[in-house]
Amino acid sequence: MQPPRRAEFVAGAARIDRLPPPGLPEIAFAGRSNVGKSSLLNRLVHRRGLARVSKTPGRTQQINFFAVDGRLLFVDLPGYGFARVPLAVKEQWRGLVEGYLTRRHTLRGVVVLVDLRRGIEADDARLLDFLAAHGIASVLVATKVDKLARGARLRRLDAMAEQWSGGAPIAFSAVTGDGTAALWAAVCQLARGG
Repeated sequence: MQPPRRAEFVAGAARIDRLPPPGLPEIAFAGRSNVGKSSLLNRLVHRRGLARVSKTPGRTQQINFFAVDGRLLFVDLPGYGFARVPLAVKEQWRGLVEGYLTRRHTLRGVVVLVDLRRGIEADDARLLDFLAAHGIASVLVATKVDKLARGARLRRLDAMAEQWSGGAPIAFSAVTGDGTAALWAAVCQLARGG
């Protein structure tokens, strides 16, 4: 697959029974509320403003589906962790996300985003363990790599690779575009079922 030319919002669902009918292969994107998921999605599809970027963590309160060149769907999952929302809302998101991840037969894999400066935190580790336990393919992406000097960046990437059994994370910056080609290649591999 070539990098995308068209990407558009197609549906949003705040309840599991409101998900759009399955069809195209789906790649989900998950991470903490402040990890830069919307910025990554916009950079990946070369379209500003496709996924809403907010300075307030926890703005994505539903599962959002974006069609990419009519070939696959990018699925933006609600962020976890730090969002300043009531516990009942967080529990609702959790049920929605877990229901989606375990029941969606068109899901090909999950791109898990971790802020390189923070490393893999407890919430991230739980998600990675959940995916592994359910046999769901995952790719780990270290975001905000532009915020660290080269030496610190390499040390933290090595530490993340040691912590996660799935191999080296993809180093990504939505600001500079570093890692975009590698991430797109990983997404294409997931979409093909590899």
